[in-house]
Amino acid sequence: MKKVYLYITVFFSGMTALAVELSASRLIGNVYGSSNLVWASVIGLILIYLTLGYWLGGKYADRCPTYHAFYRILMWASMTVALVPMVSRPILRVTANALDQLQVPMIAGAFVTILLLFAVPVTLIGMVSPFALKLALKDAQSAGKTAGKLSAISTLGSFLGTFLPVLVLVPLIGTYRTFLFFSSLLMLIGSIGFFVYVGMKPWLRHAWMPVVLILLWVFGTRGVDKATENMIYEAESAYNYIQVVEQGDYRYLRLNDGQGMHSVYHPTLLNYFGPWSQALVAPFFNPAPHPIDSVGKIAIVGLAAGTTARQANFVYDEPEIDGFEIDPKIVEVGQRFFEMTQPNLTVFVQDGRWGLENRPNRYDIISVDAYRPPYIPWHMTTIEFFQIAYDHLTNDGVLVINIGRSPLDRALVNDLGTTIGAIFPTVFVMDLPNSFNSILFATKQPGSWDNFLNNYLLLAETDVHPLLLEAMAMAYNNRQPAPEKTRIYTDDLAPIEWVSNKIVLDFVLSGGVGDLK
Repeated sequence: MKKVYLYITVFFSGMTALAVELSASRLIGNVYGSSNLVWASVIGLILIYLTLGYWLGGKYADRCPTYHAFYRILMWASMTVALVPMVSRPILRVTANALDQLQVPMIAGAFVTILLLFAVPVTLIGMVSPFALKLALKDAQSAGKTAGKLSAISTLGSFLGTFLPVLVLVPLIGTYRTFLFFSSLLMLIGSIGFFVYVGMKPWLRHAWMPVVLILLWVFGTRGVDKATENMIYEAESAYNYIQVVEQGDYRYLRLNDGQGMHSVYHPTLLNYFGPWSQALVAPFFNPAPHPIDSVGKIAIVGLAAGTTARQANFVYDEPEIDGFEIDPKIVEVGQRFFEMTQPNLTVFVQDGRWGLENRPNRYDIISVDAYRPPYIPWHMTTIEFFQIAYDHLTNDGVLVINIGRSPLDRALVNDLGTTIGAIFPTVFVMDLPNSFNSILFATKQPGSWDNFLNNYLLLAETDVHPLLLEAMAMAYNNRQPAPEKTRIYTDDLAPIEWVSNKIVLDFVLSGGVGDLK
């Protein structure tokens, strides 16, 4: 019976190890984002802590191979897992404010501090498997079999721990209580082990731990994750940490690290001088006169809270709009706070590439704005994806994509321009003023800036919505030379993270952050 319970203990410790790793990425991602640099830091250090735990666990098991020592490790592992989000919360709040002001030394120091907080709990969890092997091993001849069984059971637990936090617990109870959930599981397993195999009296020395855990459940997670001024709503989904900020009559959607406004809403004003309205000017690279009523279908990949869709309803005559948004919670927020309730908008809660590829429609405009600044999902940067977009455009349809850059580096603009230019006959770029965004337009029929200007002059003499003319004027006045020919991204090789990381690091190291203050 002892051996069976050892297997149960190893199963839940393996589950908790992966759950802590996934929850750590969410805890940190709320402030630092979910770039591959953040992921690499989290995964790398968690592996280092587990390695240290394996070594210490084996060494300690040889010196003190008792169930008392084993379950004491489990109790302390449980306690420290519960304390991580409580200790990290004030640090993350300070970091969130530092990120808003781009105070790089404070951001970096806090990031390292948060990662170090995981050293103790993950190391203790890592000690469980080698210690359990020592306790379960009866003779040398069965060592391989026993070690293999324990490894298999731990891995099965890790498999469950990979999905349970992200798909169920974080959206249901939040990141902080997810830590408490897995801490409580370990506490329960450890307590039962004490009761059955060690005794009540030794457990009483640790009885304060469940009491603290209960208090953390009741009192430890109140308040908001970020002390953001004018925040009226926050939530966590399987994909994002979500904030809605209200300033005057404006509402802004912020995600994860908050570096970028993903949607804007004002009850009476429509021009927010951002990337959203630029999608609406795309058809007018076609020869003049291009009739405004020719725009009947629009696809928006990266719908967010529906700013572009709402603007399109005023500029065009209620076109059919298909919006692709992978996060159902963002859709809910858009409908609740951003008036994303247009009857002509059909929302598809699915990955944008898959959704676009499997829709039978052909569109006059396809807008792609699905990135977390400055990272575009790699599978939406390849020649295969842009071929899908091309195939889903009408004969005079236009693709629009929002791209991040820095004042020093246009590599991503050039790479995507080169990739798109391998399929589309003409590509145009404008830089969005007062931002690190470039908007790239790709026409299915040969187009030109002269066409664009002629269409603007003709439209200015009609009663079109002023937003369209304002957006066209912004695009034309901030037009850029054609992208340089560089490299083509494919589904097999798309170094988007590498390029984006270099843009960010070069910008920070150059001192450019100071220009943003």
